[in-house]
Order: sequence, then C-alpha cells, then structure tokens
Amino acid sequence: MILTACQQLAGPTDAPAITAEAILGHIETLASDEFEGRLPGTTGEAKTVAYLKEQYQSMGLEPGNPDGTYVQAVPLVGITTASEATIRASGKPLPLTNLDDYVAVTNRVVESVAVEDSQIVFVGYGIEAPEHHRNDYKDVDVAGKTIVMLVNDPGLENPDVFRGRTMTYYGRWTYKYEIASAKGAAAAIVVHETEPAGYPWEVVRQGWSGERFDIKPADQNRTRVPVEGWITRAKAEELFAAGGQDFNALRAQAQSNDFRPVALDATASFKLTNALREVDSQNVVGKIAGAQEADESVVYSAHWDHMGTDPSMDGDGIFNGAADNASGVASMLEIARAFKAGPAPRRSILFLAVTAEEQGLLGAKWYGQNPLYPLSKTLANINMDGANLWGRTSDVVVVGLGNSTLDDVAVAAAAEQNRTVKPDAAPEKGYYYRSDHFEFAKQGVPAFYSGTGVDYIDKPEGYGVEKRKEYVAEDYHKPSDEVKPDWDLAGAVEDAEWLYEIGRRVVEADEWPQWKDGVEFKAVREQTLASQTN
Repeated sequence: MILTACQQLAGPTDAPAITAEAILGHIETLASDEFEGRLPGTTGEAKTVAYLKEQYQSMGLEPGNPDGTYVQAVPLVGITTASEATIRASGKPLPLTNLDDYVAVTNRVVESVAVEDSQIVFVGYGIEAPEHHRNDYKDVDVAGKTIVMLVNDPGLENPDVFRGRTMTYYGRWTYKYEIASAKGAAAAIVVHETEPAGYPWEVVRQGWSGERFDIKPADQNRTRVPVEGWITRAKAEELFAAGGQDFNALRAQAQSNDFRPVALDATASFKLTNALREVDSQNVVGKIAGAQEADESVVYSAHWDHMGTDPSMDGDGIFNGAADNASGVASMLEIARAFKAGPAPRRSILFLAVTAEEQGLLGAKWYGQNPLYPLSKTLANINMDGANLWGRTSDVVVVGLGNSTLDDVAVAAAAEQNRTVKPDAAPEKGYYYRSDHFEFAKQGVPAFYSGTGVDYIDKPEGYGVEKRKEYVAEDYHKPSDEVKPDWDLAGAVEDAEWLYEIGRRVVEADEWPQWKDGVEFKAVREQTLASQTN
C-alpha cells in the first residue's frame, strides 16, 4: 500500500517530517502522461523544468545559478541514426536485422559515416589496463578494423582478477568505445549478454533506436570511433562460426591475460546517416546558502529526464519513468524542503536536477566540466537515482561501499535508524559508473550513491532481490515504469531521512570527506586541492 500522511515514520532528530504523501505527489506529477516521458528538448522538458523551478521557489530555495536563475544551460545535439550494416563471412553474406540482431550508430556530429569491408577482429574484453597486467590488444594494430568485444570485465568469471565480480570502469561499454577511439578502429561492436550487461537486449534496442543526445562538441566528435554498436550473443555465435571460429572457445580464452586478438574470416560494412538538431537543455538548481562557510557546498543530485515517447509502439508508448527517476527527484525535493524548514546549515547545499542522464550522464558531465561553484570547495555529492518503493528494510545499500569516508557517515546515520549498511548485491552490473555521481567522482569530488536495501521487514527472505529482478525484467526503460497501486513508500521515506542525515552531518562537520587509499579518484582530488593552496 501507499502510506498516507497519518502513517509516516518518525524523522531524524530536528528534521522536519518527510512524508510518503509528498513524495508520491511529485512522482505522480513528473511521471504523468502530461509530461510525455521527460525527454530533453521536448515539451516534456519544458514542463519538468517549470515544475522543478516552481517547487524550489515555493519552498524558498535561492536560485542555484550565480546569474540569479534556477537553471544551467546544457547545450546538446540530438542525433538520430539510420543504419545499414552488411557482414560477409567466408565470402558469404550473413543475414542481419537492425534492432533484432544488432544496433549501430555514430556519435560523430556529421551527416553520414561509411565503413567499407572492414576486417572483423575479436579483441576479447577490449581492455588495456597496465595496473591489472592486462592488454587485450597486445601488439596487434586494429586501426581501420571492426573490433568485436565482450561486455563487462574478466573479474565477472574469475574472482582473482580485477575486482572480482565488482565491475571496474574497464567493463563499461563507454570505456569500450573510448579505447576503440584511441586505437583508431573503424567500428566497435559489443557482444550483449544479459547478466554481464545488467539488462536484457530490449533495453539496448530501445535506448539505441531513436534520437540520442551528446554534449554539443566543438570538434564534431571526429576523434570518436566512427561506428559504435552492439550485437546479440546469438548473432555473434553465428558470425564467429561463419567466420571460421568458435565464439564460446574464444570467449573462454579471453578470460586469460595471455589472450591475443583473433581475426575472423569476415568483413563488415556500415552506412550510417544522421538527422541532427541542436537542443538547449537545462539542469535545474536550487540553493540554501550556508550561514558560515557559504563558499563551501554539498551537492544533492537526481536526474529529471527519462526516455520520452515512441509513437510507433502498439498501445502505450509513453516512457513515464516513475521509478527511474521521478522517485529520485521526488526524494531530493523533500530532502530540500526538510533542510529549508530547519536551521540554516553551516555550509551551502545545492539541489541539482540534471538533464540527459539516460543519454550518458550528460547533464552531470556538463556540470562537472562547467561547475557553478568550484569543485575544490565542493565537499561531496549525494546522488539519488530511484527510491525504495516496496516497503521498509532493515538494511541500506551503498553502491561502491568502501570508496570514501562518506560511507562511514552513512553507517553511523543508518545505525541511528537501527539499520545496517551492505554493499551492492550485484556489483557485476557496474552501477557505480552508471549514474550522475560518477561525473563528480571523475572530477575528484567524493561521491555517494545508495541503492535499495534487500532485507524487507515482514517480507519473506529474498523478496528484495526478486523485486529488483522483476523491475529490471518488466519495467526498466519500458512504458510500464508507472506508479503502481501496491507501492509502499515507507521505505522511500526512511531512505530519504537517512540521506538527509548524511548530508546534514557532512555540511556541519569540521573534516571534509575523503577518498580512501587505493580508490582511483583519490589522486584527482588531491591534485585539485593542492592546486588551490599553491
């Protein structure tokens, strides 16, 4: 059930109540059909931005942009790619159906891209990581070739390498295309497998079939690999067999650091044409000024965007994004309301609703590259992507647990709720690299990202894991991500109170959060802070 106002949980000491009723009200508005799936550059964006500004104003937040407005302009380019691909293996054409067997796009901001008869080479995981003694490319030159690679990293199947089942950034598809660009490949194709990717093929099909966005580039993205794409595992197996190789045998070989690239008796050709448009999108920013160190700040973030609409679908074609991420924005708004209604904080607090997360964390990336307030004086980022919609839990999850001292603050705050902190139950899915906090982390700012607990009170063992699996299989990036009649927002309330308390402690503390030793973002932070003292 959805809790009513009279059934709320008690809030943290001195914190104004955060209620399920208020959180639900925001979700129902933002995820309504009227908001058309909140795609950047549409009327859905205009309505979303207007709603957020109205909420910030009504609760008394100051404009978060130093120019006196509640918005930060984010210049984007919209790209819609029409794709044709041809593969010849052992001299014969291999049948390919766009969206069913593969997707291929170009993120070069040009009208067309063509690749002709490019040699297909399997490069294992496509990783070059000296610190892990890993180089899948060895001395093989893949310039001008179509490289095919596995998603995730070898740790998924070998717990003794990389970080075991905890995905590193080397496992993300974004890295795969980055290294392909650096190597001068003509095309980079990732083999989709549901478990290593963390989502079914339908998510790839939907996310790569319509208009995509990128930050408007000065160089038209001409240094990016010309063709980026995915292929289903079934079609990959067929391709390898037709090209004189055994996919499963090569996949097994790729687990070893001794793996060397293997050329298939196959070539790929691509003809891609782009429809382009410039999109003036917006991050929406509210602020509570600090009473003492006002030039120092903590940033709460949540992405307001989702997937828009698909008129070609039979029936409901609106991707309402209720859980993803109207629920996260709703929680952030109520945390902001609680802070504003309480005593003035020691440091400033920003509430940043970012655009185009679904397109590659673009709004957060833009903020990280063009911060409204110096990142050297930004103590932490606390990010919300989703909320607990299924009831109270005796635990909370921290994605990337152990990365920073923010986790210690989180443990202490959870203990006051008589809850325990657990690591992400599915670290192989790489969630730490899949939401907006990652763009803060890349800039060195200690970044905190929590997930839904798994031990539900008064629910059978395994309930939380099954609900998560059910959501990913049935609702994630689908029109069915709507408000459900059986939601129990008591968990969302308790988690919001926890996140409020984490932020409150950081804002008032004498010591700043720090990355822990061995974390890849620590050096960036130290360099940034050192540059401010020299």
